[in-house]
Amino acid sequence: MTATGYQTRFGSLKHFEKGHVEPIADDVRHYAFSNCFEIASKSKPYEKVVFGQNQIYVLETLRAEGNSPWYTCAHDEFALAMDGELEVHLIKLDASQTVADVEKNGAVLVKGEPKGRKMGWMKLSRGHQGLLPKNTAYQFRSVGEPGVIVLQTCKGELSVEKWAEICQTH
Repeated sequence: MTATGYQTRFGSLKHFEKGHVEPIADDVRHYAFSNCFEIASKSKPYEKVVFGQNQIYVLETLRAEGNSPWYTCAHDEFALAMDGELEVHLIKLDASQTVADVEKNGAVLVKGEPKGRKMGWMKLSRGHQGLLPKNTAYQFRSVGEPGVIVLQTCKGELSVEKWAEICQTH
């Protein structure tokens, strides 16, 4: 029996390979594949580009550059730092600024400056994940070079779909 060698390669915003499917004994047209680093390299800062979806649940990739607007959500979200360093600042919102519809999916922009109790902040770098609790305002702040965030959330009004641009088609 011949052993097959595999090599794990970690991408970054500066060094990535274009995403593609490597079919074994199947047709590549049965799959869609994209690369969070490639998407972030072409995105505006904090544009929430959907690159994975299972019903209402999505993975969004964000280019972390400078400070983001303040967001909030009616459900928990998770932020995973894929490249770079960032701070995530959290404020437990007063009831007047929470999302009124508890069933609303996806993040929304906080109207005005967030009002409420400061909860602190997290420092995330490659591989670190942070919980973004429901009804909490959060702001991403890039430290130094631009980075990449993968957000696990539900598709909402700020989610941007660019399937034709980001997926391998043949």
